Amino acid sequence: MEINGEQVTQILRYDQLNLSPQVMRAIQKRGFSEATPIQSGAIPPFLAWRDVIAKAPTGTGKTFAFGIPMVEHTDPAVEEVQGLVLAPTRELALQIQDELRDLCEFKEGVRTVCLYGGAPIDKQIQTLKKRPQIVVATPGRLMDHMKRRTVRLDRVQTVVLDEADRMLDMGFIHDVTRILDQMKGRKNMGLFSATISREVMDISWVYQRDPVEITVQAVADNKPDIQQYRISVERGEKAELTAKLLEAGGYERAIAFCNTKNMADRLTGLLQMRGIQADCIHGDIQQRVREKTLARFRQGKLRVLVATDVAARGLDIDDVDVVFNYDVPDENEYYVHRIGRTGRARRHGAAYTMVSTITEEMRLDEIQRGTRNEIRKLRYAEGTLLEEE
Repeated sequence: MEINGEQVTQILRYDQLNLSPQVMRAIQKRGFSEATPIQSGAIPPFLAWRDVIAKAPTGTGKTFAFGIPMVEHTDPAVEEVQGLVLAPTRELALQIQDELRDLCEFKEGVRTVCLYGGAPIDKQIQTLKKRPQIVVATPGRLMDHMKRRTVRLDRVQTVVLDEADRMLDMGFIHDVTRILDQMKGRKNMGLFSATISREVMDISWVYQRDPVEITVQAVADNKPDIQQYRISVERGEKAELTAKLLEAGGYERAIAFCNTKNMADRLTGLLQMRGIQADCIHGDIQQRVREKTLARFRQGKLRVLVATDVAARGLDIDDVDVVFNYDVPDENEYYVHRIGRTGRARRHGAAYTMVSTITEEMRLDEIQRGTRNEIRKLRYAEGTLLEEE
């Protein structure tokens, strides 16, 4: 880990961070004792009201890194919004709220709300009337509430942009800057992301003051343990191969990624025809249905979750056995975040990418060079998997 360009190796325990008894009790209830590198680096300056810009691999505990200081700074006696977290997707926003709720469990009087599109705004307005102190939101829906004057941000002390690069890549930069401009009196700001793009740095230059810069590299201690394979297969045999790999590996929890909504629907149907419990999530499925599907997957009632890249980031699912890239992803970054759904929490994981055309071969070659991942070559022919030289 680097802090302001200097290498730091010390990893702290939570009881070394001078946290309140209420927050310590919530952390201990989760069974945690040692902070992750990003938490060790970010929590002390954030607690001291410093601005932070943090880069760390997916699955390394960024939510607690900003959530613990935010909860500690929240005054239950002040019934106005004091902390704001912006997230690029509804799924990520909901996961952040869940973790913040856990941290607030023993801090009586601290309330949270999650504001996101695709859900009835009237219900969110009713929740806002209960005067929550912490708001987690997607930028578009938060702008809707601001226009309706159902939420006020003038008393916000801490604001965090989570998955900042993804949020700005999705075209939210104008909404984000408008929102930030409403919080003139904020005390500190955090930018947390897996990559730090030019757009993220632009936000930092304009809105942060002398930020503490933290970088956690994907080294052996925090890099997921994922065995990666690329399989040459005829396009019409991909579903059959997926089913055979599930059985051969004894995988109980799998995510299969497709590039399009139509392919996600099609693969779900092909797996269901083979007697495999599968369902899908993508942008055309109603939010309430997506949430039910995710809940079933977390509860172990679904064996395979089929998804477009809407699910590649931000889902708090840390015990997936295997990831299938049914389609080769369009971007190197998508590949990293897709396979990052497995091999988390120091578990062993596997990722299979299926290749059917020369174009896909070239795309995966580029991904392998760009991500510096070792991807073993296999070939599927006549119902048999063979390892290529």
